[in-house]
Amino acid sequence: MTAKRLFTLLVFFGTLLLYTTLTACKDGRRQHEADIMLQRAQTLFEARQYDRALIVIDSLRKVYPNAIDARKQALKLHQDIELTRAQEELAVADSALQAVSRDYEQQKRQAEADILALKAKPDQLTRLTKMRVRRDSLQTQFDVLCAKIRYIHKKQREQQE
Repeated sequence: MTAKRLFTLLVFFGTLLLYTTLTACKDGRRQHEADIMLQRAQTLFEARQYDRALIVIDSLRKVYPNAIDARKQALKLHQDIELTRAQEELAVADSALQAVSRDYEQQKRQAEADILALKAKPDQLTRLTKMRVRRDSLQTQFDVLCAKIRYIHKKQREQQE
């Protein structure tokens, strides 16, 4: 092998080694930056700032597409955020549904009694109808939130397997 050829090979492998080292350092730095963003999203989640946490997770996914570990953890955090938010919304919907259902049943009994006594008024029946629509709307919201929570739990179980 000639000296010129040996020199060319050494330069090639040296350049390759330098590029690999720089790329590894760059990837390590980017992974660290992604981890910082993930920690920021976690802090926002713990502070119950769910929308802001989801924005940080979305940014992490766009800015650091190759930070696989951080993206996996971000996916789990995203699910935790959505689950927590759905559970909180479910509690509110459940309380409202119970209150409206109770009021509806009471007003329904009164309206039925008034109808039998021929004393029912149109505005009473209109209020009853609006109350039934509100109750049905809350029931639908409750059912959707329950389905969302079941779906998130299913996905979390699948990821654990």
